[in-house]
Amino acid sequence: MEQQKGLTGSTLKIIAMVTMLIDHIGASILERGVMPKVADGSVMDAGVEAMKVYNRWKVVDMACRGIGRIAFPIFCFLIVEGFFHTHDVRRYMGRLGVFALISEIPYDLAFRGVPLEYAHQNVFFTLLIGIGMGVLLERNREWPVKAVILLLAMWLAVLIRSDYNFRGVLLIFVFYIFHESRWLAVTAGGFWNFLYQGVIQKYGVLSVLPLALYNGERGRKMKYFFYIFYPAHLLLLYGISRF
Repeated sequence: MEQQKGLTGSTLKIIAMVTMLIDHIGASILERGVMPKVADGSVMDAGVEAMKVYNRWKVVDMACRGIGRIAFPIFCFLIVEGFFHTHDVRRYMGRLGVFALISEIPYDLAFRGVPLEYAHQNVFFTLLIGIGMGVLLERNREWPVKAVILLLAMWLAVLIRSDYNFRGVLLIFVFYIFHESRWLAVTAGGFWNFLYQGVIQKYGVLSVLPLALYNGERGRKMKYFFYIFYPAHLLLLYGISRF
């Protein structure tokens, strides 16, 4: 069977993981490791020179964080694709739940410097809420009910303070609603990036390029790769940031 042109699901997943890694290098190694040391003068002796070095690292950090905005929309798109193609949604949710718990300590270490910190929860919790929302949406087709389900899911994300909070759940909802129309889904997903007041998230609009090239094929089997990669790379980044 001839392979269709475009990007497979596994290729999209690799793009998302690479851009996420770049983002987390900035958030963990640079913001928690390199830049604080430069700012307090522990790396450079001269204050003026230290500020110049700090500003250079700040530019690198902003570039990393900007590139990293591409990752989350792709993950949300893929989580909806997985929802519609999975043979067992309960097992799907179970995997997300297990790795949400496994990843929480690495997440807090990488970005907060402590083993457990309850102000923010990792992205697996957001994706899990999104899948749970999808299950309820499939059982309730009326729009007033759909709106209530969306609001409850967004409220839950805010309550537990999951990554991207209610905005992340809203993006999953957008991809779910427009699942039958790729171009509407990609376009609406692109506009989602402008819901944030900050400049950085607007770079996430670049995610529409790989998403528009998605050919609908699964690609290489790498079901557990991301699940393992996520907590593993956070632990690695935390270790590097300590030096």
